[in-house]
Amino acid sequence: MRMIVAVLAALLLALAPAAAQAVAGPGAQTSLDVPDDLVASEVSFRGSGGLVLHGSVISPAGARSGRAGVVLVHGAGTGTKREKLLVEAVAFARQGMSVLVYDKRSEGYSLFKRSYSQLADDALGAVGTLRKQPGVDPAKVGIWGLSEGGWVAPIAASRSADISFVILVGANALHPLRQQAWAVAAGLRKAGVEGALVDQAEPRLYRVIADGGMFPEPHYDPEPVIASVRQPVLGIWGVHDLLTPPRETPPIFAKALEEGGNRRYTFRFFADADHAAHRTPDGGVTRLPELAPGYAELVGGWVGEATSGRAPVARVSGPAPVQAHDSVPVPPTAWWESAVVQLGALVLVLVAFGGYPVVALARRVRRRRGAPPLKVARLVSAGGLVAVAGGFCYLFYVIMTGGKLAAPGPLVAGRPLVWVALQVISVVTLVAAGMTAAGLRRVTEGGERARLGVLLAGAAVFLPWALYWGLLMP
Repeated sequence: MRMIVAVLAALLLALAPAAAQAVAGPGAQTSLDVPDDLVASEVSFRGSGGLVLHGSVISPAGARSGRAGVVLVHGAGTGTKREKLLVEAVAFARQGMSVLVYDKRSEGYSLFKRSYSQLADDALGAVGTLRKQPGVDPAKVGIWGLSEGGWVAPIAASRSADISFVILVGANALHPLRQQAWAVAAGLRKAGVEGALVDQAEPRLYRVIADGGMFPEPHYDPEPVIASVRQPVLGIWGVHDLLTPPRETPPIFAKALEEGGNRRYTFRFFADADHAAHRTPDGGVTRLPELAPGYAELVGGWVGEATSGRAPVARVSGPAPVQAHDSVPVPPTAWWESAVVQLGALVLVLVAFGGYPVVALARRVRRRRGAPPLKVARLVSAGGLVAVAGGFCYLFYVIMTGGKLAAPGPLVAGRPLVWVALQVISVVTLVAAGMTAAGLRRVTEGGERARLGVLLAGAAVFLPWALYWGLLMP
């Protein structure tokens, strides 16, 4: 299966942002530069499979003994360094805690491969290390997870009573594939996109990617794990979260926790905040460096309550989140829309459309004359190649940028100009194919008839293909 989808993988890797491709060596060490009122010490610990991971423990200078501690778990991304969470680490340390932030593993973690279970074991290694730090009360160490860490942290908490509390930011209770499809659609809609591209093509491409084994843990169900969490839980969401459905997710978390008998949860929504609970001045499009006002203070106060046995019960507060559209299920593909069938159709139409000019070129090189070609057939070949190759390239570009707010280009009536052009080309291709079929009876040479027959076979496959991918839909 991996070999079958190699072409799609190459396209994804070519279009992925450079930052997402950087992979840190497992032995990399970093010395964090922290403000004068804090101190940082370097630590190493073993994660899943015995992999050595490196991190920093940030504490208040001259902090009292018996203080609480928290381990920070990164969101998605390869080669993610501890510096990415330095703002949070500093803010929480200034609330009187010791904070362990570590470099995320690169071994066994990539764009196409990852294990939340493995990441949870890494986090447990960090928890064990923080519990042994001087001045930290081992009974007051918890875990904090951002985004993808919102799937990882509950797994770790469900496995160990050493974790005394759980903090989740921008966490998701949906299946990862459904969340990602919603996030890209939200980015497109935020950019003003409507129609078949966002409603049809984008979620279907994700289904094919997942079927081809290029989307890790696509159908992971977090609800049973959430229901097994017994520790107090603090859930934080920005009102303008464009990566996690902020209206849908919290009720699912509450339902799962209560079904497991855990009512010690506090959910808080922050105004003018994005997915990471950082300030945003424009509804989630731009992330400012600073945290939402009151976020760090909430964490400090809540941790004090949770670690003293006074965690609030079923408390939900803050402004209502903004979510214009609901997420939709992204089920596994049927056989006829699987990665194998889609790749087969792609190869077939490319060969059929591309073979027509290749044969003409070969005849010219050999100086062999054939029957005069139907000029309209050239339009079928050129239009089909542009529609198929251009359609896939544009779709991959959209999904690689959509999660960070897509840049679809100029819009016409809510449709990207590039997409409209591809739709027009698709229609012209099929009209030209009809004209070619009508003119086929005038062609008497066997070789030319065979060449046109292959071209028209490609057009016959192109018709349902273009309908499926939304190129013939409004």
